This record gives sequence, C-alpha cells and structure tokens, in this order.
Amino acid sequence: MKIGKYKLSIIESGFFGLDGGAMFGIVPKPLWERTNPADDSNRIRLSTRHLILESESKKIIIDTGIGDKWDDKFKSIYAVDEKISMSSALAFKGLKAEDITDVILTHLHFDHTGGSTISVEGKLKPAFPNAKFYIQKKNYDWAINPSDRDKGSYLKENFLPLFEEGLLNFTTEGEQFDDEIEFITVNGHTFGQQMVKISDSNNTFLFCADLIPTYSHIPLPYIMGYDLQPLVTLQEKKKYLKLAVDENWKLFFGHDPEFAFATVKKLDKGYFAEKKFKSFEEY
Repeated sequence: MKIGKYKLSIIESGFFGLDGGAMFGIVPKPLWERTNPADDSNRIRLSTRHLILESESKKIIIDTGIGDKWDDKFKSIYAVDEKISMSSALAFKGLKAEDITDVILTHLHFDHTGGSTISVEGKLKPAFPNAKFYIQKKNYDWAINPSDRDKGSYLKENFLPLFEEGLLNFTTEGEQFDDEIEFITVNGHTFGQQMVKISDSNNTFLFCADLIPTYSHIPLPYIMGYDLQPLVTLQEKKKYLKLAVDENWKLFFGHDPEFAFATVKKLDKGYFAEKKFKSFEEY
C-alpha cells in the first residue's frame, strides 16, 4: 500500500488477553462472544498490531505494543503470547529497531507503549535508540498523574525513560506531522489519545487506537468499560464513523485478533463493518 510518499506495511508484535466484559462494556456476553470467544478466565484474544510507514528519509512505526520485559505474573494475568516479538516482526520486514526514525504513540497505556523501553542489564533503555517519540502533551500529563481508576494502565517504566533522555516530542490537537500524517485527538477512552490519519488524494487510513480497537467495536453501543468518559466516546464514534462512510476511510484496528482494517457502512440499525481485510494484499 502506498499513500503519498509512504509505503505502508503491517506487523504484529504479539497477542495478549483482556476481560471480554471490560472490552465490551454494557454489551451482553452472548452478543460479543459471537466474534470474540473468551477463554476460561473470560479473556478475549487481542493483537498488538502496528503500521510501518517508510519514505526515503523516514521509517515510522505507530505504537510499540506490550514489549517483553515483564515478569511471569504479569504475563499470566494478561495471557501474553510470546511466540511473536517486535524484533522478529521487524526482521520479517527487513528492519531492525535501530532503523526506526520516528515512533508515534497513540497513548501511554501499557499495551500501546510497553515496547517503547527494554531492560538492558537491569536498566531501562529506549527500544528504538535512534527514534523520536511523539505523544499528545495532554496524555503525558495524565499518565504522570492518573486517577486511581486507571493508574494500573499507565506504567511509568514504559515512558519516563524516554522523557528523561529527551526523546519525547509533545504534540497538540489537530497537529500535522507532515502532508500525509495528521494527529486527531479523542478523549473518551483516556485524555489526549491521538488517532493517526494517513491520507492522500486516493486513500485515507485512520489508525483508530482504542476508540475502535477491533472491528466488533464499530457499532455505536460497543464501548469499552475501560473508557473514562464513555458518553464522550459515543460522540467521537458518531463523528468519525460518519466521516469514514462519507469519505470512504479505511479503519485500522490495533487490537483485532484477525482483521487489520475495514471499510464501514451505515444501515438503519447503525454502523457496521462492510468489508474486512487481514492484509493490504487482500485489499
């Protein structure tokens, strides 16, 4: 896939599990388990999926996944599947961590930025040593002082080393990274989450992050129990799903266990995935 000056490719850095009830909020289990079967601990399988954008001068990755520096207790709680890693996923594309020039972080929850740091001889170091990292200032400020409700999602070992080494670049609402890449701020899931819109005159992809983490979350009532402001999420979904239909955007899913992106249709009952794709080759 080519958008403007960028060649786009998809990688997955691993899989993990979260409680299905928390992932689908008020939606009853008999509905959500049709597309997301749960294990014996009621966890559903989720991907950590990334977009890589390559131009002559840049190699950009969006989000860094969970990473691999966690202890056995953490890996057991979150059903972390270690069969795939960021390094092996990059290698499959002919890349290594040192090649990445820019890392765009949608927000600082552990499943989106855990792979931003690695442990080297007991010390935390940036996982992408030659990269600049981009995060909304609003989200960083919240991550430093989160509420009791969500502090378990903001683990400072994932991002404080980046700040201390001067690698974090703070973005603001509606900021353009360049001609093809725009940051779109949403605040329902957490404060200052940034979606990433990649577009040219022919194609638009929206990296939805946790506004729409899987294709099953496209219908309006399917809102995560994790969201700090679910009614704000609802309004944000209405706004961007309408744009996706009207302007033929493709929605990219960071957590769907099977499908990487989809087009959207609107029916009398609301919004639904029209066509789902596992790869750019299928598109």
